[in-house]
Order: sequence, then C-alpha cells, then structure tokens
Amino acid sequence: MAADWWSIEVLNARTPAAEWRDAYAPALVESAVTNRSLAWEWHTFTWGVVFELRFFDEEDWLSWRALPGTRAALDAVPDPVSGLLVHRGRGGASGAYVPRRPRRSPGSAAQAIDQAAMT
Repeated sequence: MAADWWSIEVLNARTPAAEWRDAYAPALVESAVTNRSLAWEWHTFTWGVVFELRFFDEEDWLSWRALPGTRAALDAVPDPVSGLLVHRGRGGASGAYVPRRPRRSPGSAAQAIDQAAMT
C-alpha cells in the first residue's frame, strides 16, 4: 500500500487560523514525527491554514489522530463547529492549476466555415 496524504484545514474566525498554527504547530509536528509520519507541510492562505501529513497507512494516521494532544489541538481551532476540515488527500490549493482548453460555442459560432466562399 502506498503512503497517503491527509489534510487538516483550519479556517479563520474571530481568531486567525495562523495564531492557532503558531500555538499548536510545534506539538503537532513533534507528535506526528514521533508517531510514524513520513512528511508534513504547513500552508497559509488568506482564508486559513492547512496542515498536510503523510503516513504510511491509515492505521498510523488514525493512531496519531486519536492522540490526546492532537485531539486537544483540533478542539482548540478558532471555529471548531464549521472551521475545521479533516480529510484524506492534499488540501487547500495543492493541485497545480491547469487551464481548460477552449471549447467551441454551441450554435452558429460552432459551424464550419465554407472555405470556397472565402476565396
């Protein structure tokens, strides 16, 4: 089984999510590293912060997630009711932006131009 990324997204509320990160980042990173996390990254956005962690398997993630320190940090986010998202995969705006190809317009703009009429 390949290693999986997990994301904890904390949204701004009356208290900025960056302040929450500043208070809890050292403890969260230390506990992740000592509990088999393969990698971790913090990302800051205008709307909040994202803490991404990579674990070898889901059991390691669930074990880290159940630690009292992890639970206490997540309970202390600025808005624990609607300002916390925890999910598998990379979070925030982690994907590379790839613009869509233009599509033909429906209707008359999509009709082929008569090449003979243009000469």
